[in-house]
Amino acid sequence: MPEANAQQACNTFTNIELETPKMVRVVLLNDNYTTQNFVIEILQSIFDKSLAEAQQIMLEVHNHGKGVCGIYPYDIGETKAQETIQAAQKASYPLKIFTESI
Repeated sequence: MPEANAQQACNTFTNIELETPKMVRVVLLNDNYTTQNFVIEILQSIFDKSLAEAQQIMLEVHNHGKGVCGIYPYDIGETKAQETIQAAQKASYPLKIFTESI
């Protein structure tokens, strides 16, 4: 009898279809107060960017007004954006960040 229950449980799990998670682009906006070093620090600590990648994104933000931090599943992108906002507020910077669906 236990084998029949195990077989039923196994069949239940094989019929589940997973959806592809909704993806978002996380975008930083330029301002005249947040330091370039702080932006680099955020990109390295929250977005796991190398120093070279962080510098490139920071320059994109500085020169063009915005820069893409990365593309992530919705939950991860939103969490990283919220972590960035909290870190900026704690450091008293007006850094703005948003996510957009892709």
